[in-house]
Amino acid sequence: MNRFKTSKYKNTTPKIGKKDEWINNVRGGSFSCQGNHIKASSELVAFNTEQAGGGMLGLTSVRPGSDGQWTVTHISCHSDLVTDMDFSPFDEYVLATCSGDETVKLWYLCDPEQQQPSDPMLTLHPGQGRLELLQFHPTSSGLLAVGTTKSALIWDTNRKDAPLAALEQHGDQMQSLSWKRDGSLLASSCKDKMLRVFDPRAQLTPVQSAKSLQSNKDSRILWAMDDLLVTTGFDMMRSREVRLWDSRKLSSSISSASLGTSSGMLIPLFDEDTGLLLIAGMGETVIDCFEISSSDPSLSQVSHCLLDNSTRGVAMVPKLALDVMSCEVMRALQLTDSCVVPISYQVPRKNSGYEFQEDLYPDTAGTTPAMSAEEWWQGGNKQVKKVSLHPDKQPKPPAKQAPVMKDKPSEGSKDGHPRGSSTSSSPLSTPSSSAVPSRSPSSTSGLSSGFLPSPSQGAKAIQNLMGPTSKFRHIAGAVKHRDTHITNIRGLNLTTPGECDGFCVNRQRVAVPLSISGGQIAVLERSQPGKLQDTGMPTIQNSVNVADFSWDPFDSHRLAVAGDDAKIRVWRVPEGGLKETLTEPELILQGHTEKIYSIKFHPLASDLLVSSSYDLSVRLWNLASGEQVKLFSGHQDQVFGMAWSPDGKLLATVCKDGKVRIYDPRKSTDPVQEGPGPEGHRGARVVWVCDGKYLLVSGFDSRSERVLYLYSADALSSGVVASTPVTVSPSTLIPFYDPDTSVVILTGKGDTRVYIYEVVPEEPYFIECSSFNSPEPHKGLAFLPKTECNVRDVEIAVGLMLTKTTIEPVAFRVPRVKKEFFQDDLYPDTAVWWESALTASAWLSGSNGQHKKISLKPKDMTPVSEAPKEAPVRKYLPSSVYLEEKTDEQKKEELLSAMVAKLGNMDDPLPQESFQGVDEDEWDD
Repeated sequence: MNRFKTSKYKNTTPKIGKKDEWINNVRGGSFSCQGNHIKASSELVAFNTEQAGGGMLGLTSVRPGSDGQWTVTHISCHSDLVTDMDFSPFDEYVLATCSGDETVKLWYLCDPEQQQPSDPMLTLHPGQGRLELLQFHPTSSGLLAVGTTKSALIWDTNRKDAPLAALEQHGDQMQSLSWKRDGSLLASSCKDKMLRVFDPRAQLTPVQSAKSLQSNKDSRILWAMDDLLVTTGFDMMRSREVRLWDSRKLSSSISSASLGTSSGMLIPLFDEDTGLLLIAGMGETVIDCFEISSSDPSLSQVSHCLLDNSTRGVAMVPKLALDVMSCEVMRALQLTDSCVVPISYQVPRKNSGYEFQEDLYPDTAGTTPAMSAEEWWQGGNKQVKKVSLHPDKQPKPPAKQAPVMKDKPSEGSKDGHPRGSSTSSSPLSTPSSSAVPSRSPSSTSGLSSGFLPSPSQGAKAIQNLMGPTSKFRHIAGAVKHRDTHITNIRGLNLTTPGECDGFCVNRQRVAVPLSISGGQIAVLERSQPGKLQDTGMPTIQNSVNVADFSWDPFDSHRLAVAGDDAKIRVWRVPEGGLKETLTEPELILQGHTEKIYSIKFHPLASDLLVSSSYDLSVRLWNLASGEQVKLFSGHQDQVFGMAWSPDGKLLATVCKDGKVRIYDPRKSTDPVQEGPGPEGHRGARVVWVCDGKYLLVSGFDSRSERVLYLYSADALSSGVVASTPVTVSPSTLIPFYDPDTSVVILTGKGDTRVYIYEVVPEEPYFIECSSFNSPEPHKGLAFLPKTECNVRDVEIAVGLMLTKTTIEPVAFRVPRVKKEFFQDDLYPDTAVWWESALTASAWLSGSNGQHKKISLKPKDMTPVSEAPKEAPVRKYLPSSVYLEEKTDEQKKEELLSAMVAKLGNMDDPLPQESFQGVDEDEWDD
């Protein structure tokens, strides 16, 4: 008998969650895209947020934590709006996202309380413009349907270089996609009012199509059961409607229902097990529930649920996460501007809460894929095995393992596998393809003797397995206490040129550009943190727009500013900071004929400054004489970046003409070396690393993906020695290199993430470390001298982060156990680079110098290398591995003995028996 003939679900009642069940701290919004704004697996909930222009997703859990609260975290996914997302039906922690940045990314997420991955495990580049839609295949692992503006692509994630199929182009913008429940067909709706059904394995053109929609506005299509399709949209009178179709005959609908007049798009959600269909309107405060009968295809309304807040998106929780003992047959999650609201659909039953209502819960699709993408493509039609929802019959969840990749990813790990994972055949491997190793003493190597491997043996084994590791791999960034912040900065200029770092700092003060006319710069004293006054502050007035500016490394009172008028102004800030507005510079340098790009002080010699300009020249200035001393040629286009070598002998440049050049300024005005630079032309930066043996260039490849390139300083013409992709974003990564640790810290203006690598002069060259995420996009990150680091807290770098209204110190710390000792392996003697080694005239005449070095060790700390050695301790396995468990009788006897011992002897006198009474005359009458 068909289970829909007499409906068991006609009395299904929606129940909106209580306010303490709402997921708060959500920043939803209105986004212009065709995809989903919220999706749920049986463990996690992902949703669009307004942060980072929509390129960031919010993440929380389906169930609250042990404290009854939900943790909400955020993941920076794309450089543009996340247009659609979908959880894998076979792994509740795998999320696919697509974006206006033209990429599809697969993420292996963690519980919200844990640190989320900074890189996707897979990135696809279809190269067909903005991507709007995606959906996992319902029966096959690693198979995706991806919707471009006018076409659908079928991707096997094991063959990420090209799709399996590119279906015929639609006549206009594609508005929705849906797989048939058995995975054989794919349906689409389009702005050209056409409905199409494809059999991707048979032909690239539709097997069924018809111009059946009455309006071209915001249609959605959804495969219901068997051959039935559901569409939502608008009729010719702009009234919203839902229609039921036979996919074998799209010329006319089977059934329809009108939902009134409104402009919001309708979102359909369908549960195959119950035949219940939810319809929610974007921007509306109502959700309608219909039942679809398969025996006599029709739409019959079940409920009309009024909500408290407007809908920004809606998702259905998978069946395996429902509270079946409460007769919950469906649960929706409503995304609003500020929270996620659960809506539970329950069937009223007398014995609800005591008995499992088997008639309400037919077996549902499990989480094991029926076949691989390759098997499906070859014609396989296996179906996912169904499982019971009875609490006693549900299998225990397997141990959570990160899925892994077969090929080298475009982002993330350098050995082709995600960090901390093992090798497998697929990014979305089936459970059977990745066995969990046994941990029993008899089968685990090294455990049969009863002792665990020594730490050194374990470390060597891990290193052999995972490749080289860095002592800085667990570096952690943290914003320092609010007492150290400078807040209430007003009128900040957030549109400085790409060649400018955004702001600059030294040990005493910070210079920030203001959006006030006249190229004004505010100078803030680091010794005076706190909230700035609302009234105006004294500034440096340059009279023209500021292009770049830099503090003199050897004089904390001198600031050089490059302007749009091709002049460099040198200003002197009085002792104690600005007390009044400065209008007359100490020195003006003239020589360039067009706007200046950037300026850099010499790292060793005082009074030497180099500048680059739109006139395609690079010039060297002597501030002591106020004259230009060198004019370098050879650039054919815009100079993106310049960097002096650590010994101050050479100057490197990276240019938009696709070249990296090295100059020896005292020998020639032409480059002494030249080599191929980054392919992308958005911007680039250059810095010397590894004792000046290599050049690190951060730039873009031909697909506008941010990439780090490493060049040998002795052989530029040989090209790139090594490279590593970082992410897709429009802003250039600005590098800070610490020569003491060989750690490079990079971020872009407008980013929320700070990337950290250790650079080594041999394979693998780049060793990725933990990254730091700021709560909101920052406008710049500048670093202080090494003496500002608190070595007792194992800080290896301290920077200042500029936001829209604040300057916040950020400390980068390496976690260590013995923090009471000075970590001399992390702190070699550091250069006193804030003191000059020679004068400009001495350097120009051919002299060289080097900085003196100092130790950062406090007098009262002992180096960790001299710490007393602790005797190694053998760690035994728990005795339960070797001893048989006690019988129930033994446990009872021990428990009773313990209770009797705690209660004490019954013959012992009670404490009150020793108390003395009172005389009769002391009682009150």
